[in-house]
Amino acid sequence: QVQLVESGGGLVQAGGSLRLSCAASGRTFYRNYMGWFRQAPGNEREFVAAISWTGGRTYYTDSVKGRFTISRDNAKNTVYLQMNSLKPEDTAVYSCAASLRVGPFPIQGNEYTYWGQGTQVTVSS
Repeated sequence: QVQLVESGGGLVQAGGSLRLSCAASGRTFYRNYMGWFRQAPGNEREFVAAISWTGGRTYYTDSVKGRFTISRDNAKNTVYLQMNSLKPEDTAVYSCAASLRVGPFPIQGNEYTYWGQGTQVTVSS
């Protein structure tokens, strides 16, 4: 059974930092794109960042560029999202996902097959 389990969420003041982790079990994803999405109350799920299987290529939505960094450790089957300079508008449930697609970066939710349950990130002003 494949599982993606996120951790590292919490409450932080604006300008602060958090590091999210997503540990995979049940299969390895070392040859797959991994991504992070977020969903705020009343909003649709939004793509945040994705990383290639080697970790050499990354892709970010414009609103987090320069503030968030996605990385992965294939030996640990884990992907990370370092979030700096957090803003209240970053408040959301953050979920990691694994894609079985090849080719261009997957940035739509339906391009991902496996999903975690999510971890809450709350940024106070």
